[in-house]
Amino acid sequence: MKRMETRTHTRQVLEMTPWQLCQRVCSFVGKSAQLRRVIIAIAGPPAAGKSTLLPILLSSLQKEFGEHSVVGVPMDGFHLDNVQLEHTDSLSRKGAPHTFDTGGLMSLVQRLNSEESPIYAPEFDRANDLSRNCAIKIESHHNVVLLEGNYLLLDQPGWRELNDHFDLSISIDVPDDILQQRLVQRWLSHGLSAEEALTRARSNDLPNAATVREQSLAADIVYRPESK
Repeated sequence: MKRMETRTHTRQVLEMTPWQLCQRVCSFVGKSAQLRRVIIAIAGPPAAGKSTLLPILLSSLQKEFGEHSVVGVPMDGFHLDNVQLEHTDSLSRKGAPHTFDTGGLMSLVQRLNSEESPIYAPEFDRANDLSRNCAIKIESHHNVVLLEGNYLLLDQPGWRELNDHFDLSISIDVPDDILQQRLVQRWLSHGLSAEEALTRARSNDLPNAATVREQSLAADIVYRPESK
């Protein structure tokens, strides 16, 4: 409830460059009380550019507030292991909301609001398709935490409660045709044929993208990458 009471800024839909977004986020952090940790959520559908934006924001905030003041935590570390997904016949839907450890993610976010230090978070190892426990270390000097993931603003039980703990939320808005192009290219880069890549994108990734678009809470900032 404390977070909800502090978030009084107006929601904005902004088409801008990543650098302009960084300036706005830095301004927000600079105006926020430094008596407690600031938690910023970056959400959006798969292939929207979240993992690209995260290091850009991270670098910008570190330059502004100090290298050791900011840390990034991708949500993908909370993927359920393939063993668990096989038990529930969910492996083909890996990446859908029900294939994540939402309780573990909520526990992490709650701990980030406490005085506990250090706190450890898992990180997803894409090369080996598994999560590595305690791979990310969050310490008391990390005054800003950037969380990144598809469903951080999802309006479903177990997910929507996360929003109470965010000081600022950003969603990335990208047209569906661009998302499909990126998702197909992602599978092509994994060695799939053009037909297989399109089938893979349409069977899981694009339905997940639709879930994000249709069932997410409003973000404080809707970031639309500036058209070239």
